[in-house]
Amino acid sequence: MSRSVPVITIDGPSGSGKGTVSQRLARDLGWHYLDSGALYRLVGLAAERHRVALDDEAALAALAEALDVEFDLHADDLKVVLEGEDVTLVIRSETAGNRASKVAALPAVRTALVARQHAFRRLPGLVTDGRDMGTVIFPDAPLKLFLTASAEERANRRYKQLKEKGIDANISNLVAEIAERDARDSQRSTAPLRPAEDAIEVETSSIGIEEVMQQVARLCRQRFGDQVL
Repeated sequence: MSRSVPVITIDGPSGSGKGTVSQRLARDLGWHYLDSGALYRLVGLAAERHRVALDDEAALAALAEALDVEFDLHADDLKVVLEGEDVTLVIRSETAGNRASKVAALPAVRTALVARQHAFRRLPGLVTDGRDMGTVIFPDAPLKLFLTASAEERANRRYKQLKEKGIDANISNLVAEIAERDARDSQRSTAPLRPAEDAIEVETSSIGIEEVMQQVARLCRQRFGDQVL
């Protein structure tokens, strides 16, 4: 990993807007992009395709370390490519999520994916989306952001997404699920969800994506100079 390559880490809970912000920022900067949360789903999918058992820790770690993945931002929407194939929709399935939860519990896989994530650090720079990017994976990143939003607002965003897909949802249940996940993520012993000590927090509850992007662009210019954006 070259420490001379700039990295911007964008961490935060689900629904805070970090995915949208990080993708747009990487596209605007012309930098590489890493969706760290997708990697476990990709390892699970690669395991299925290479017929590796989900309890074969050594084999899964080997898959993770050599994972052939690309996050393509050239189109309007993010395209996730595994071994040359577009698997964007495949890894968002419930089955992919279940496989991801199993492989993520294996220490050797987590260790292997740390090295794999470091390999994304290439010129001209890297924007990351995750939960422990600034605290664990890239603690030396020159700019660390932590996006937050209330559980109620994140539940509303999730509700709208589900309704757009024709899926029934209950706001109260969504708020409870989000609050439960927040507690679980922030209290876990390995890489808990929390802002790095030098992270800048951006509250997104009451502002739109364009205003969030303006704030993020301003922070980038302050750190890297006006030539960046």
